[in-house]
Amino acid sequence: MISFVGAGPGAPDLITLRGAQRLADADIVVWASSLVPEAVLAHARADVTIHDSATMTLEDVLTVYEAHATAAIVRLHSGDPTLYGAIQEQIAWCVAHERSWEIVPGVSSLAAAAAAVGHELTVPGVSQSVVMTRLAGRTSASMPARESVAAYAALGATLAVFLSAARPGELEAELMAAGSAFASDTPAAIVIRASWPDERVIPTTVGRLAADLVASGATLTVLVLVGEALRDIAPPARSHLYAPDYAHTYRKRSKPGSTTGRPVVRRPR
Repeated sequence: MISFVGAGPGAPDLITLRGAQRLADADIVVWASSLVPEAVLAHARADVTIHDSATMTLEDVLTVYEAHATAAIVRLHSGDPTLYGAIQEQIAWCVAHERSWEIVPGVSSLAAAAAAVGHELTVPGVSQSVVMTRLAGRTSASMPARESVAAYAALGATLAVFLSAARPGELEAELMAAGSAFASDTPAAIVIRASWPDERVIPTTVGRLAADLVASGATLTVLVLVGEALRDIAPPARSHLYAPDYAHTYRKRSKPGSTTGRPVVRRPR
């Protein structure tokens, strides 16, 4: 079995239980050392064979798979492997060669970044959508023209911009392009190595974003969050879900300030 395992954002205790178990059972681990802290490998056995994919091509990785047809192999990806994980070509190889495979979800760096910033990304009346995207850069052939950062900036939704810190001027320009819903004072946050021991959070604005990115000196393992959901609002708009006058399947409508009694929790036997 080849398991594409999400290592989580960095902290070794933010891998899922399933991911940790797959590492514990693995005979071989192909590990992205440039993106996944070595501490995550503590979940693996001491005698596991480890290949560092930082210097490997896809063909190198597939050669490992081909040479170990009966081994339990973990391909350890940062965050969640379905987001910028480059796993689709590996899955295609598994299908073509009739190898068993699975995807083990991981905690995305987006979740860790939002936790580090201390904000909900979907605030009622402000933003109910989160767009995960990146600048085209050197891999522009992979980016459909309609999916530019500027196109998403026009929506005004919360943006999570991956893999773009090395081009700060271009990023700021796209966020402020004609038709953008963002202004120079729109809140933004630069999150560097979310959940790692040396995590840094730099609160900023769209208008200061390029300068603050340059000043940070960081170009890798950086996530930029942008949008009005990051603005401190006291009090924020209230969610309907827990409003007394909003009924749903599990609760009847009530008057504000009234109590529905103490909840009864029935535990399974």
